[in-house]
Amino acid sequence: MSYPRAGEPRPAALPPGQRTVGQLIAESIRVYGARFWATLPLGLPFVGLDVASFHHSVGVQTLLLWAFGPLLTAAYVYACTLTAAERPARRALVSAYLAGLVVFVPFPVLLRLYVLPGLALFGLLGLAVPAAVAEHLGVRAALRRGWQLGRADVVHAIGGMATLALVYGVSRYALLVLLHTQGSQAQNVAVVLADLVLSPLLFIGATLLYVDQAARVAA
Repeated sequence: MSYPRAGEPRPAALPPGQRTVGQLIAESIRVYGARFWATLPLGLPFVGLDVASFHHSVGVQTLLLWAFGPLLTAAYVYACTLTAAERPARRALVSAYLAGLVVFVPFPVLLRLYVLPGLALFGLLGLAVPAAVAEHLGVRAALRRGWQLGRADVVHAIGGMATLALVYGVSRYALLVLLHTQGSQAQNVAVVLADLVLSPLLFIGATLLYVDQAARVAA
């Protein structure tokens, strides 16, 4: 494989229907950087969850994750509006929100059992949320569409979600390592700041994954 030299133009990105997971991540970062201030509020639910979860057991943290599900779902719907081609109707936003809540219900349990099943859930069904926003679907139609989109390219759907989570997790961990010599209070602040800045990438990436999978269905 050859790479462009300094000063040479980069090769054109592949269209969504052929986009690789790596290009999905790169495009997610580009969109996030281009609309940083608009996307930054997406991290607020993660910040609230962090603050509420500090110094609690895994069981309590799981219950808190369920409690914050509505806020996390609302952030996902908001992310969909940022990447939508046109202003979505209110009815589509409500359908997207309700579909997102349905998908989110088993996630805390799947996450505690093992991370991958939780990511697979969002890869195979979670695209119902951006589908409802972009295609103006009702709740049931959105869930069916999400399942169709997830199966269009299972490897890309689950791999995309897993890679987004990996990039987020590694970046978050790197910041904590830099502050490992500091006190617990400083580390808590680092967690909050890391989630505020990094977690929006998860939502933006998921909305772009919808574009990829929709193009694969249409091909």
